[in-house]
Amino acid sequence: MKDFIRDARRLAKPFRVTDGSRFRLRDVDPGETLDLRAADKPRAQAALARGIEVLATLQGRLYAEGRWAVLLIFQAMDAGGKDGAIKHVMSGVNPQGCQVFSFKVPTSVDLGHDYLWRCMQCLPERGRIGIFNRSYYEETLVVRVHPELLERQRLPAGLVGKRIWEQRFEDIRHFERYLTRNGVAIRKFFLHVSRGEQKQRFLERLEDPDKSWKYSAADVRERGHWKAYMAAYEETIRQTASDYAPWYVVPADNKWFTRVVVAAATIEALDSLDLRYPEMDPEQKKELAAARRALARGR
Repeated sequence: MKDFIRDARRLAKPFRVTDGSRFRLRDVDPGETLDLRAADKPRAQAALARGIEVLATLQGRLYAEGRWAVLLIFQAMDAGGKDGAIKHVMSGVNPQGCQVFSFKVPTSVDLGHDYLWRCMQCLPERGRIGIFNRSYYEETLVVRVHPELLERQRLPAGLVGKRIWEQRFEDIRHFERYLTRNGVAIRKFFLHVSRGEQKQRFLERLEDPDKSWKYSAADVRERGHWKAYMAAYEETIRQTASDYAPWYVVPADNKWFTRVVVAAATIEALDSLDLRYPEMDPEQKKELAAARRALARGR
């Protein structure tokens, strides 16, 4: 398992962003597959299967130790592959130790609170993996592209100024630092799909009855804001990437590769926590020995 974890760390490293000042979205090719090619897809799928086994083992230790929590945040343009990545990578994890939350358009209750409130209600407990399918980062992405949405939040007029995005980046950095200092390991994924691949996936949804339910006219409308979204994503990653809460900007044109990278980064995150099963004290060991003797005698 150690060799596999070492390979996972090596695979995820090129896509890890901890110093935002050096990040440029244009430097990441959505079609990148490193040294893997389409012909290597079966090998990648086998690696994913092994990764799921390793992830399940590490998650078991996380649950048993009960000291750390892990928060995985997924962001992407529509049809970027978030649902599929979560489904496949987490397929072997014990459901008791994993919680998935999808954040859609804020409700009236959500809008009655600060923008972090609804996500704070869903933070993972110690020993569990929490997954956010979209998150509070929508506030620096969708809301930035559509600033008219700020009006629905009913903020005092004096608090909506030119520095609002800078202030939100600052608040998010402090929030993630706070979580980290309280035992929540954070990893954030931007699944970077190209505009051409997104178009192809939209067409597949329209033509496949099993996928057409996913179609939304709003998805196509948002394509008209592609450049604005790319600028918002780049600025968000630049402003909120850190050693304690890194971003992984994962090429997403090839789903098989995306899933392998997400699994590798998640395994690396769990392994970095040095998770161990709880050790029994002498008294507990005595109780265990007594129970073993009783069972051996047939009681």
